[in-house]
Amino acid sequence: MTTMTQTSARFREFKMPDVGEGLTEAEILKWFVQPGDTVTDGQVVCEVETAKAAVELPIPFDGVVHELRFAEGTTVDVGEVIITVDVAPGSEDAPAPAAAPAQEPVEAAPAEEPKGRTPVLVGYGVAESSTKRRPRKGAAPEAAAVAAAVQAELNGHGSAAPVADAPPVGRPLAKPPVRKLAKDLGIDLATVVPTGKDGIITREDVHAAAAPAAPAAAPEVAEPVAVSVPETPATVGSARETRIPVKGVRKAIAQAMVGSAFTAPHVTEFVTVDVTRTMKLVAELKEDKEMAGVRVNPLLIIAKALLVAIKRNPEVNAAWDEANQEIVQKHYVNLGIAAATPRGLIVPNIKDAHDKTLPQLAAALGELVATARDGKTSPAAMAGGTVTITNVGVFGVDTGTPILNPGESAILAVGAIKLQPWVHKGKVKPRQVTTLALSFDHRLVDGELGSKVLADVAAILEQPKRLITWA
Repeated sequence: MTTMTQTSARFREFKMPDVGEGLTEAEILKWFVQPGDTVTDGQVVCEVETAKAAVELPIPFDGVVHELRFAEGTTVDVGEVIITVDVAPGSEDAPAPAAAPAQEPVEAAPAEEPKGRTPVLVGYGVAESSTKRRPRKGAAPEAAAVAAAVQAELNGHGSAAPVADAPPVGRPLAKPPVRKLAKDLGIDLATVVPTGKDGIITREDVHAAAAPAAPAAAPEVAEPVAVSVPETPATVGSARETRIPVKGVRKAIAQAMVGSAFTAPHVTEFVTVDVTRTMKLVAELKEDKEMAGVRVNPLLIIAKALLVAIKRNPEVNAAWDEANQEIVQKHYVNLGIAAATPRGLIVPNIKDAHDKTLPQLAAALGELVATARDGKTSPAAMAGGTVTITNVGVFGVDTGTPILNPGESAILAVGAIKLQPWVHKGKVKPRQVTTLALSFDHRLVDGELGSKVLADVAAILEQPKRLITWA
């Protein structure tokens, strides 16, 4: 969705769009343009990370960048203006191009500044009139002195003189890097006493607020009291722990997993199967000219086996509609593949996987994995899944109890394929063996149906010729 606003015949605003399904915010990862740069319709101006993926945003008109409203690393609500563009450069009525989100504070504008919209630094608000900022500016020298004294007291450097109750103020003033530091440290800027010029919060103020408070000195008239103080460094908390803001993909994963685990009643069943013949088939397919140019691996055969099992047991491919109290039977399979990426776990899916031939399925798997590895998976690629495969075997794990992807009915976990002693044709022989685990939503899938699906997958992997006879 493209979101833009036309504020005049000359300047146009581009708002943070909803690039997914009902997303409410996104973090600006990187700006590809700066104020003064020329942009064209369709040119990518920034990369943002949503709760689902990293997405590049193209500008929907030509012009010259006038202002970047937010710095990199800032989380912005959907619908907020992130960039303004001069679509008619050269006109005389235009204000000077605004600087990019600055790293240093600037002096407040003089009282004679012209009326109307004025470009400002991120985090300092738009001074549409003198009513909002004047009280702070007029009291700046006194406020700064008071703030310095209070901060010195908080830092344990001295006692602050009594001060009169200050009037309530608006959003705390801080540069974007300082805001990010406070967010990373879990510090609410509203609780930090500023010591910078004009009441601006500095990095030192944030660090001081994050440090454990020093024990106050006892008054001289107080009775001596024996107090046991542990000999622990004052910075032990920050040295022994690291706080990481929960946002983006990680935040989405947490919300989805909690919602799934406590909404859908999970049942997980296991089966251990001899996949020696499947491994031989994989080796043969790698030499087949019909499979040239695509990646052939055990996951390909497992995916095809699951698709055949769903075809034999179509009731498993369903969703629970809580609002309408209905079971929605899906007559298509969008096969999800759980992928671990630097940004976290994502589950893109292969649309209409049930209609694909083996070479087509192999090509789709290869493209899905490559896109996920590059961090370019789109929100649309992760929407509408029906069942999922998670291959925990790549980490050497035997199996697990996977949690359902929200809105889906089943998820198949594939364990590591290992050479193990196995009874084959009455004799103990070394065979390639793996363990499968199928979790399913017990509202939709009863034990018999879930067992049939898992047994069919195992039977196909034990005898791959069933891909032909059962399909």
